[in-house]
Amino acid sequence: MIFYRAGKYLRYILLSRHKRGHGIHSPFIFDLVSRIFRNKTDNDIVCSIRKVRKRLINDRRSIIVKDLGAGSEKFKTNLRKVSDIARYSPVPEKYGVLLSNLASEFGKPLILELGTSFGISTMYLAASSADAVIYTIEGCPAVAEIADQNFKYAGLSNVKLLTATFDEALPVVAETGIKPGLVFIDGNHRKDPVLNYFNYIAELSDNETVIVIDDIYYSYEMEEAWNEIKLNERVSVTIDIFRMGIVFFRRGISPCNYTIRY
Repeated sequence: MIFYRAGKYLRYILLSRHKRGHGIHSPFIFDLVSRIFRNKTDNDIVCSIRKVRKRLINDRRSIIVKDLGAGSEKFKTNLRKVSDIARYSPVPEKYGVLLSNLASEFGKPLILELGTSFGISTMYLAASSADAVIYTIEGCPAVAEIADQNFKYAGLSNVKLLTATFDEALPVVAETGIKPGLVFIDGNHRKDPVLNYFNYIAELSDNETVIVIDDIYYSYEMEEAWNEIKLNERVSVTIDIFRMGIVFFRRGISPCNYTIRY
């Protein structure tokens, strides 16, 4: 699988462009790339999340992880050190900053995250969008407990952590009747579940909703899921930045699938 991803990354490097928005004909996408992709997140937010990440990397506790997704390449047993999970699982800072900028721009009134892990990505989403409520779903109780500790340590009051499977928790979010502004899908890297969650969320969404899907080239079946999502009749524009795929339902912008260097 490592060789598969390496080949896909090389292809991405060869085909991606528009790093600063130049050459994009859509005014909406040009603004997104030149302003939001390149914008810097508040340094206080970045520094506070770095502190949480450092605490996790220094945490020598071991926990039993209930893995509900595609499993882990890094870990062979369910007994794992917090420090090891913190090194490999949370979203890298570069992409956390992008999530933060997207949350600030599109997050209100509700942000939905599928796959909390230790809450690093959640904190990027929540800290930059204080006026939004963030529903984040984590299926493993031991992992969710640590994430909750991190939210309290960071002083975030706009996060609602649901410890449940995605199938159990999504109807809870649907019952609010609120259309999500931003959705981040992580935590399950199998084709059919990703498509099922995407389709469910698409029904909850309106034309303003933005969906971000993590690890679109994690495996062949994740790439298959991404390609099917791009063909969905409701989707107007997609952006491929290799690590993530970003989906828009907006009408009035020229349909296109962009591969953008990030």
